Amino acid sequence: MARQPLIDRVQADFVEREAVERDLVDRRVPDTPGEVVVRAAGIGRTFGDRVVLDGLDLELRAGEFLALLGRSGSGKSTLLRALAGLDDGVDGRAVVPARRAVVFQDARLLPWARVLDNVVLGLRGDGVRARGRAALAEVELLEHERDWPRTLSGGEAQRVALARALAREPALLLLDEPFGALDALTRIRMHGLLAELCARHQPAVLLVTHDVDEAILLADRVAVLTDGRISLDTTVAVGEPRRRADPRFAALRSRLLAELGVDETLETHREPVARTGRISTEDARPTPDESLSNQGAIR
Repeated sequence: MARQPLIDRVQADFVEREAVERDLVDRRVPDTPGEVVVRAAGIGRTFGDRVVLDGLDLELRAGEFLALLGRSGSGKSTLLRALAGLDDGVDGRAVVPARRAVVFQDARLLPWARVLDNVVLGLRGDGVRARGRAALAEVELLEHERDWPRTLSGGEAQRVALARALAREPALLLLDEPFGALDALTRIRMHGLLAELCARHQPAVLLVTHDVDEAILLADRVAVLTDGRISLDTTVAVGEPRRRADPRFAALRSRLLAELGVDETLETHREPVARTGRISTEDARPTPDESLSNQGAIR
């Protein structure tokens, strides 16, 4: 018997290296704030004898920002690719918005296309280039529209990738560790930019990350993926602006690290993470998760 696809596909729309962006069948077009826009049930994925996702269930509401944590190899990126329609080997059923976009850790810009052409690649219809320029303006790169990707810094390339996602006006934005390859200061600026863009456009967001502090500072909810299922799913009930000195921040951080099996006593220094309008850096303190992630403890 042929495998039933995780997501019904109706039209191939965009191809870029390994990424294939397709329209998905929507049971409805939910744009009401708070309405469920992603509903995944019984999601399973195996690679040979190894079970990576094991009957996973997940819901995400319009305008909600969910950060997904998990150890290396726990299936975070596998789940994201499944929801993006990039993995035909997944069992289960998912309903996702037709309008969605993916941003990877690698900006994945076509080196032979100029910046604006990368942003509008695969889009059709009137006013596409105007939409692309508007998206570049939002990430403060409009003056680079005719530049070649090789002339961009790592942070600029990721901003182009964000502009490409925005130009698609997504109801669902999927982020697969988009800041993992950036230096600490650039990462801080990108966090602030992402927060501003999400506040302005209000997509549902799924962020895959290995950074516990990043998850708390950016997200409305944080989930932990363990043994192929969501082992913890909690609201980020921390005051605004979010401060590491806030006892609620520290308590949630400890809870998440414990769920990940990380010993908090193994502390090393790291740069603080900031979010415009939400995060205060004045009380930033060293945290262990980034140094541990570099050793593969969390990813």
